[in-house]
Amino acid sequence: MKRRHLLILMVSLLSLFLFGCPPQETATTTGTAGAGDEIPVGEYGSLTGSTATFGQSTHNGVTLALDEINAAGGINGRKLKLFTEDDQSKPEEAASVVQKLISQNGVVALIGEVASSRTLAAAPIAQKAQIPMISPSSTNPQVTQIGDYIFRACFLDSYQGDSMAKFAANDLKAKRAAILTDVKNDYSVGLAQFFAESFKKLGGTIVAQQSYSEGDSDFKAQLTSVRAAKPDVIFVPGYYTEVGQIAIQARDLGLKQPLLGGDGWESPKLLEIGGKALEGSFYSNHYSPDDPDPVVRQFVDKYRERFGVLPDSLSALAYDSTKILAEAMKRAKTVDGPSIREEIARTTAYKGVTGTITFGASRDPIKSLVVLEVKNGQIIKRLQMDPPGMPTASAMPTSAPTTTPAAGMPYGTPPPGSSPTPTVSPMPSASPSASPAASPMSATTSR
Repeated sequence: MKRRHLLILMVSLLSLFLFGCPPQETATTTGTAGAGDEIPVGEYGSLTGSTATFGQSTHNGVTLALDEINAAGGINGRKLKLFTEDDQSKPEEAASVVQKLISQNGVVALIGEVASSRTLAAAPIAQKAQIPMISPSSTNPQVTQIGDYIFRACFLDSYQGDSMAKFAANDLKAKRAAILTDVKNDYSVGLAQFFAESFKKLGGTIVAQQSYSEGDSDFKAQLTSVRAAKPDVIFVPGYYTEVGQIAIQARDLGLKQPLLGGDGWESPKLLEIGGKALEGSFYSNHYSPDDPDPVVRQFVDKYRERFGVLPDSLSALAYDSTKILAEAMKRAKTVDGPSIREEIARTTAYKGVTGTITFGASRDPIKSLVVLEVKNGQIIKRLQMDPPGMPTASAMPTSAPTTTPAAGMPYGTPPPGSSPTPTVSPMPSASPSASPAASPMSATTSR
């Protein structure tokens, strides 16, 4: 009898252990539809690591768009369920988490990455699985050459490098340029090459080419060589993480020439790191938050209300990418990879925050570019440059702030009375995603 009672007790305890506790939800789920009605979508990015602000800003843009989509009825009545993975700013992790999103979470589409090196590591996996992927911000031309399931919402480095060369030669009247390249970064190497080719075609001379690697902190030797070459401008196609230190050390060595860069400079931490040393510097970018366009104004207001800061270009591109994906899903005959890919490719004249987007045969959009200037401690819009077939570039007043007059603050600065954007904690490796409802975030290696 005692044995029987003991057996019953053991069975009861085992049942309680197995069934008594509800399972933990590891994905970001918005809306109220049951799990069987939800459409799984994957996002991967650098939520932690050396370029964490890239992933955090992108995540913010994705979640803002996804919540709006679900609030409006989702995809033909079905809610989107977001699985988010942190690749820790590492290409090898990007490949690993994308494999997990596809094989374990069963996502039908992917958003990410920002950095081209990480996108190049992960994209072949999506291509092989026939899962469409939209990179919001990877500008290296090789990204979409991986296959017909890979798209991007940003301009290419070939256009960005050519535009900055024209800006240097035509607007700054530069004849001699020095280039400081991150040799371990696909983005930096490619952008440096495109700038140099275009600058020379415009009659300019590259008088010095120096290199460094991501994570370096001492650039004095390279900058001393640059100083000896007496350039008119110094092109630094790297990330904000090193650019700020390069600017400080350049000024310490007496280099007063303008520093030029690409969209890898874009981060709320740029001015925090470089401070006054960046005064008079310029970089290319995807949009300006002071654009009077109603689409931009609405996005900026919603983003600032939710996250407490002005949206940078990474969050805007992520927002556009997510909306483009959702529109394609609505048109798709079935919600699977091939059908979604077909409809993304048919995207024509989509009016986004970062411009009007049409995908051509290469799955790359033709878009305008803005040149931003660091002036009086703020990042302001200098001018807009348009590709062939679009209206001619229109110069913008150099005093126009990138923020609205009411804001009066640079990127990343919370408006009066708001709370600072929450910091991002490292995501547990066992968790396939992060939930904004539980831990809202302010939201490679080449862009």
